[in-house]
Formats: sequence, C-alpha cells, structure tokens
Amino acid sequence: MRLLFLGDIVGRPGRNIVVQQLPGLRERWSLDCVVVNVENAAGGFGVTEAICDDVLNAGADVLTLGNHAWDQREALVFIERQPRLIRPANFPPGTPGRGAAVVEARNGGRVLVVNVMGRIYMDPLDDPFAAVERELAACPLGAGCDAVIIDAHAEASSEKQALGWLVDGRASLVVGTHTHVPTADHRILPGGCAFMGDAGMCGDYESILGMDRHEPLRRFLQKTPGDRMEPASGQGALCGVAVETDDRTGLAVRVAAVRIGAHLEESRPAFWE
Repeated sequence: MRLLFLGDIVGRPGRNIVVQQLPGLRERWSLDCVVVNVENAAGGFGVTEAICDDVLNAGADVLTLGNHAWDQREALVFIERQPRLIRPANFPPGTPGRGAAVVEARNGGRVLVVNVMGRIYMDPLDDPFAAVERELAACPLGAGCDAVIIDAHAEASSEKQALGWLVDGRASLVVGTHTHVPTADHRILPGGCAFMGDAGMCGDYESILGMDRHEPLRRFLQKTPGDRMEPASGQGALCGVAVETDDRTGLAVRVAAVRIGAHLEESRPAFWE
C-alpha cells in the first residue's frame, strides 16, 4: 500500500500548494491513502468546514487536528458530521468528534488513522499512550485493518519517539506534527513501523513557523503584548512523508521525506518517481 502524510497546513500558502499539488501526486504516485494535518489551515488557527471540503476534494482521505482544533468554533459542530476529520483521541470523554477513523484505501484495503496529542509542554490531556493502545486494540493491524497511521501531535521529540517504539510492529507509520519543521530522522524501526519525528508544515517557510515573521520576532525582542499573529503570505512548500507497506503484513518496507515547493531542498520518494 502507498501512503502519504502531509504536515500541518498553515494558512493560505499551505492550502494553495496542497490543493494544487495533491491531485497530481495522487495519480503520479498511485497513492492508496493520503492523510493531512489541517489544524492551522484557517488563518493559522484551526480549520473551517469549507477548508476541510477543499482539502478532501483535492485528494485527502483523512484530516487530523491538534492543539488548535477548536480555534474556529464551527469545528465543534461540523466535526460531528464529518467522519474523515479527526481530533486527538486523548481529549477528555464527551469532546465532540472522534480520535480515529477507518477508511477504505484506493486499493480496497482498510486504513486506521489515529490522532493523539502529546502532554510535554502542551495542554495536560489524557494519556496519549493509553489512547493509542485503545485504538489499536479496537482495530489491530492485520485483523481489523491493513495499515495504521498515527499522527503524534507533540512538542517533545522524545515523546514522539516513545510513541513510535511503543507501536513498532503494530503500526505502519508514526509521524510527528506540531513543530512545523521537517526532521531528517525518517526511517523504519526494527519491527517495521516507519517513523518521522516531524513531517514539517505545508506553508511559507520564509516565516517563523508559517507566521509572518515580524510579530513573532517583535515578541522575542520586546516581551510585550502586540498584534495578532498572521500567516506569512509568500510561496508555500508541501512537506510530509511517503511510506510503502507490505500488503501481507501492513508494515513499512520503504519510507522517504517529501518536500516540494519554495525555499526548501526538494525531496521526492525515488522509489515512486
């Protein structure tokens, strides 16, 4: 199975490049399932229903969220009627929406997508490790599904690495989001789980984490309240990770970084090009 995960869409530059590039990548690489994190897609803060529809129509199968899940209040309502938009599974019981989704891939297989949020330097939610274990117990790789993708939305690299080791041999991919900087540690763990510390963002890298750099820089220099941060408005880059799995086991056999667009050195999966 051919899987593509794209990191946090940040504002209009991120939305534009995903909508422009994803349909062609889906066909060129014969992708079976595409997952995109959209938690910063609406002006850098949350996501709207219209943006969800645009990204799904461009070729995404599942959309994930994170700590900005509810910045657009409408998400509290429309997430209930959009089963392909998921929020972290370790939000407290009673939170709108769901923390996992099972979708049919283009090749007919079933893909479980799980979204969890870390607790180090972030909101103290429920245990993300226990949440992942619950979702895997309910839909185990090889029995309930043919591939498992876990979006670990976390600040600390150690927490994301620990999640990868926890599910090695039981998941196809664990990929970090939230820090908006693509890491160079993509690899396949000994048990067959592909791992990447952070997928990076889909957005304008001539920025500070996708935001116009002037206000964040001023805050570092002056330490005083200021204007609301706004997304940078230049050219965007699309960043993520590509994984190919063994159809027999659902475990990863190939992994590669994906970087397409402005400002970053381009990287594409040579095994699909």
